[in-house]
Amino acid sequence: MYLVGMSTALSTTQEFIDQNRDRFLAELLDWLKIPSVSADPAFKEDVQRAANFLLEKLKEAGADNVTLHPTAGHPIVYGDKFISEDLPTVLVYGHYDVQPPDPIELWTNPPFEPTIKKTAKHPDGAIFARGACDDKGQAFMHVKAFEAMMQAGDLPCNLKFLIEGEEEVGSANLDTFVKSNLELLACDVVLISDTSIIANDVPSLTVGLRGMSYVEVKVTGPNRDLHSGVYGGAVANPINVLCDMIASMHDETGRITIPGFYDRVQGLSPAERDALNEAPFDHEAYKKDLEIGEIGGGEKSFTPLERTSIRPTLDVNGIWGGYIGKGAKTVLPSEAFAKISMRLVPDQTPEATTRLFKEHFEAIAPPSVKVEVTPHHGGHPAVLPTDSDEYRAASRALAKTFGKEPIPARGGGSIPIVSLFEKELSVKCVLMGFGLNSDDIHSPDEHYGLFNFYKGIETIPHFYREYAAIKKGA
Repeated sequence: MYLVGMSTALSTTQEFIDQNRDRFLAELLDWLKIPSVSADPAFKEDVQRAANFLLEKLKEAGADNVTLHPTAGHPIVYGDKFISEDLPTVLVYGHYDVQPPDPIELWTNPPFEPTIKKTAKHPDGAIFARGACDDKGQAFMHVKAFEAMMQAGDLPCNLKFLIEGEEEVGSANLDTFVKSNLELLACDVVLISDTSIIANDVPSLTVGLRGMSYVEVKVTGPNRDLHSGVYGGAVANPINVLCDMIASMHDETGRITIPGFYDRVQGLSPAERDALNEAPFDHEAYKKDLEIGEIGGGEKSFTPLERTSIRPTLDVNGIWGGYIGKGAKTVLPSEAFAKISMRLVPDQTPEATTRLFKEHFEAIAPPSVKVEVTPHHGGHPAVLPTDSDEYRAASRALAKTFGKEPIPARGGGSIPIVSLFEKELSVKCVLMGFGLNSDDIHSPDEHYGLFNFYKGIETIPHFYREYAAIKKGA
């Protein structure tokens, strides 16, 4: 029997966690050694290995029906544990794929050789490795919390696990999988740990996420590379043109100049903006941490917290063209390229935003070049309620392990599957992450604090208990 007295179960589950901390960490380090880079076909076998590793750990933890579901891309790992129809069902979502480690030369240790080091923000130590925080470390917390509750006979909810291998490339095949498996994935709430807290002494729950429109642009000038001495000054340089076009997309106040871009942006009331800015933010510490002279991005009429959460953005994520090898080559290139992402807020949509960008980019191109816009992945923004049973359960769980009530906070990143789950499964999501924004996810030296890893494992069982209790009393 899996349901036992709460006071006994609390102690027993925590005792199991305490006794197995070193093993939990060792297993995570082994998983992080697998370079599960979904964006690069060269790592296809490694992505499969990472999926198989997770499959075995779910089986060992006590999950039933553990299966690798093939997709047109990388497989989805599924497992469940059904106890009783009288109990609520929680679907745990995470991803085992990771971002490319480039530029590798900027890592202080190899990205797939996990190293534990102490830092100012992680005095107890942090795991430095690609995927440590996003999202292997956070997904693994759920497997270990589940294992601890199973060993203690203390599982107050039915659980389902859906861990995918394509989140970092836009979850291209998840939509099809979810729509084709509505009965398999039926649940009362989706629990996700792919977000952050404000600080280790300031717990928070993410209640909003920005959406995404991601495009690649190509600017073509002459039909071949040219000698810059012979043709320079007479033929337009595609790199120069591309830079001018990109620069024109922001005005002097930081606003995006694409016509219609802000038409669907949902504004917040002064009271809502005031509440958002109550979250701790040290302007000087922020600049010092990033070694920048000023916070210079975004719309100047909004605070940094607002710019990174409730306002849309347009950023160049990569730009290239011409000669970039060693030494000098005086060439006027034929082509120039850039990857551009736009973070979206309610009620913007990726489809409409991509169309607006394409129309504008084509309209501002001078006749000296040809342009091409290729859409990549996108995702819808999401705002989650703070008066739901799901939010209350998560808030109480964090309060128990952190000793203080969490702050509701809007995140600047994008998790497109949130809107997918809410639409197709007709349930709410809880974004209960434990990383820090300063953990350098997607960057060299990504890391995840040991405090955060263990705190997540300790907190997750509380969420299940609180949620079961709330639903029983409803």
